[in-house]
Amino acid sequence: MGQDIQLTAADGHAFDAYRADPDGTPKAGLVLIQEIFGVNNHIRAVTDEWAGAGYAVIAPALYDRAEKNVQLGYDEEGRQTGMGLREKVDWDDSVKDIGAAAAALRDAGKVGIIGYCYGGTVSWLGACSGDFDAASCYYGGGIGNFLDRDATCPVMMHFGAEDQGIPMETVDDIRAAKPDAAIHVYDGAGHGFICDERPSYNEAATDLARARSREFFAEHLA
Repeated sequence: MGQDIQLTAADGHAFDAYRADPDGTPKAGLVLIQEIFGVNNHIRAVTDEWAGAGYAVIAPALYDRAEKNVQLGYDEEGRQTGMGLREKVDWDDSVKDIGAAAAALRDAGKVGIIGYCYGGTVSWLGACSGDFDAASCYYGGGIGNFLDRDATCPVMMHFGAEDQGIPMETVDDIRAAKPDAAIHVYDGAGHGFICDERPSYNEAATDLARARSREFFAEHLA
């Protein structure tokens, strides 16, 4: 369904992305942000899934500023490599890249952003950038570090109640600081709960979160 493309950010940085389009006219555009594991097979599959739901979707390769063609597995080696690469990419540079992805989708109408893990934090930054019309952020562990920024669009957030990397105190802090955000906590779910290639995959939480995100985007990107 999808194809590899290249985009250019406002600072001249050229980077790769994976794009998938629906059959027929798209409902809207959607920028989909990777986990720390790059634009791997899972992220490409999720991109295809959202295209199948009617959206024109781009998954930008945000690690291209540090290393090209990053597609990591979910073992410990992949996790350590991904964490190292994440540290090499400035958050505000990532905002430039997702802005370029949003611009490439404007012919589809309104543009939303959705991201997972590392991408959950990037999605929050996108919500605060002015480039998006709605944002759905999954278990973004760094969101609490950017509560000095304010969203310019509707925001939904998803957290696992059993996420050892994001304590409920952090979720409570986010909820208190950003009362306009729709924040959902999923009982029995841990970090990465929507990824069916990880041991933490939780089908019930995934189905509920997916349904909520689809309803959210249908409302705000129509």
